[in-house]
Amino acid sequence: MGGDPLKPSLFELVAQEQLRDLLQPALKYVLAVFAQRYPRYLIRIVNRHEDFYAMIMFFVERHYLHKHNASFAENFYGLKRRRHARIPTERATAAVGGVPAGEKLRSREIWRSLFFLVAIPYLRAKAHDYHEQLGGGISSDILEDGGDNRHIQALTDNTLAGRWRRAYEKIFPWVNTSFEVWLLAYNTAYLFERTPFYRPWLAWIGVDLRRLGADDFLMTSGVQGAVPEAKRGIVKQVYRLLMTAPRLILDSLKLLLPTAIFFIKFLEWWYSPGSPARSLSSSPLGPAVPPPRMLPPHLAGIPVDSTMFGHCPLCQNPINNATALPSGYVFCYRCAFDHVEQHGKCPVTLLPTKVWQLRKVLV
Repeated sequence: MGGDPLKPSLFELVAQEQLRDLLQPALKYVLAVFAQRYPRYLIRIVNRHEDFYAMIMFFVERHYLHKHNASFAENFYGLKRRRHARIPTERATAAVGGVPAGEKLRSREIWRSLFFLVAIPYLRAKAHDYHEQLGGGISSDILEDGGDNRHIQALTDNTLAGRWRRAYEKIFPWVNTSFEVWLLAYNTAYLFERTPFYRPWLAWIGVDLRRLGADDFLMTSGVQGAVPEAKRGIVKQVYRLLMTAPRLILDSLKLLLPTAIFFIKFLEWWYSPGSPARSLSSSPLGPAVPPPRMLPPHLAGIPVDSTMFGHCPLCQNPINNATALPSGYVFCYRCAFDHVEQHGKCPVTLLPTKVWQLRKVLV
């Protein structure tokens, strides 16, 4: 990357973007799982997940921007935001040493960064949800055949609000695609060193992204290893602990996040039907109930040759589009449908059967 060891590669930047995009669905999945056990307390949070996630990320990103000069995902990948100097100061920095004080983010850069880290993703998620509520991506034929009447009314209303909804449904995909193409163009320009910013709004914020250097780690270790003050009273120590607890929790997210992801994936494997752990424990309800036996053929029904496996008992040909009846016998779909529609019973066992009881066999 042009001989600059602290300039992050495009792959690092894309990786931290993907991590940021995965946080919201991961949190929503965890809340949905716990909401099934405690619906009284969590169902409202799950229904308003975007608002809840934006509120949490506002405090998380604000803490990391203040303390680490980076967002949570950027700090997780060893990156930081640096105030972009109009005049390069690499030589001066090399001569003085350490991290220049001018690189630390000011209040203006922090609030601008919060706007693009929290507000813009929140607004995009709301816009996407509104587009889906209007039936975005669903053909009009599906809506007319059996879709939601609210969608049909929203798309056929001739009022000003109805025209706005129809215009929004058509314009939103183009605007969203244009936005993604714009970001792709900046990624390509950054890859070929045509711009120091991999996102267009970083120039407006006045920051660029850098890797954490040795001076950054030395400064962080120096702050963490500072000598504590003289012993205080128990009340003051408890008060200090309560005041620093939120910051300690936010700083520990870098360790808690991969641990939580591993724990969730382990639970998914442990409780999956194919997990070997299932064979280590016996069910408290006893052994599994075996499936019911197939009904024997009726004397007045059509005969079934057990040696003709894979052949339809009605047409005597190889089964085409296998379909099972409630009696357990399998026929061609066309043969079974025509017979049940005409006679209303299984041709082998004479068990009363309806057309809606036909089940296709997927093999």
